Amino acid sequence: MAHKIVALPGDGVGPEVTACAHAVLDRAARAFGFQYEYEEALIGGDAVDHAQDPLPADVEALCAASDGVLLGAVGGPKWDMAPPALRPERGLLRLRSVLGVFANLRPVRIAPIDIPTSPFRPGHLAGVDVLFVRELTGGIYFGEKTEGDQAASDLCTYERREVERVARVAGRLAGDRRRRVTHVDKQNVLATSRLWRRTTEQIFRDEFPDVDLRHMLVDAMAMALITKPAEFDVVLTENMFGDILTDEAAALAGSIGLLPSASIGDDGPGLFEPIHGSAPDIAGRGAANPVGMIRCVAMLLGSSLGESEAAAAIERAVDDALKAGVATHDLGGSAGSEEMTRAIVERIDP
Repeated sequence: MAHKIVALPGDGVGPEVTACAHAVLDRAARAFGFQYEYEEALIGGDAVDHAQDPLPADVEALCAASDGVLLGAVGGPKWDMAPPALRPERGLLRLRSVLGVFANLRPVRIAPIDIPTSPFRPGHLAGVDVLFVRELTGGIYFGEKTEGDQAASDLCTYERREVERVARVAGRLAGDRRRRVTHVDKQNVLATSRLWRRTTEQIFRDEFPDVDLRHMLVDAMAMALITKPAEFDVVLTENMFGDILTDEAAALAGSIGLLPSASIGDDGPGLFEPIHGSAPDIAGRGAANPVGMIRCVAMLLGSSLGESEAAAAIERAVDDALKAGVATHDLGGSAGSEEMTRAIVERIDP
């Protein structure tokens, strides 16, 4: 049976890196003998321009009926002054709701090369392999808001069930790794963090007794992530802390262009997108680093479609291309998006 994959190129560099991902997907399918159906659709500013809706109803239905969704990027200065209902980001938030995804997974694995633009000395990042599990649909981003000229407020709310389900994701994933979970909170100040701490302790005690759970305050974690990153395996945290820490962790990898992400739920299709955003300053120049989006293809194949051999081959091909000296501008090289992609495609073998 053919895998049903929907691609949403979106805005900025999204269409460019999505084309690169499609080339890699096609090569992996031919090399490993699986079949797939591939359809592109509108989202974000592109959808606003063509359909006056950042996520048209027919695209919602198409994504919900798929086996997995690849998303390029949404947003850009062109739509900065759009009314709230027509902001490109609203399309992404609605898509997450449609797909029922609540856990955002961001792996941070260090590239097998010394990156000239990295702020870290050689050797500091040896052994770094961290998987962030960020709660995606609750917390301060979604709480009741008031806004005025003299005062404003954002309500941070979590229910126990929301914490339980994302904690279980972290526990399951840690069981296949080094069996260590670091839960990040601010329990000395926030009531929601104290709920998180009580709930995670019970979940891991009752359901994952062989996984080592430890807690760390978010300010201490922000420092430790830079000073001793190799100590961490799976990092579990709430929405806003996860948003901030995962962007900080991009500095460990050497470039935000290298990192993929997956958003998953209890069932249904997952959503796979690079973390770099639409990068409007380089859109249309063929200069975007496609590796983050290509690694999204690997995550889709491995975690959602059962094509683990193909997923591993893509990851190997990325590493081999980098080791061979092929690198985009953000990595200190001169390769464009297409050259980087060709170097990866030609290295994908069973």
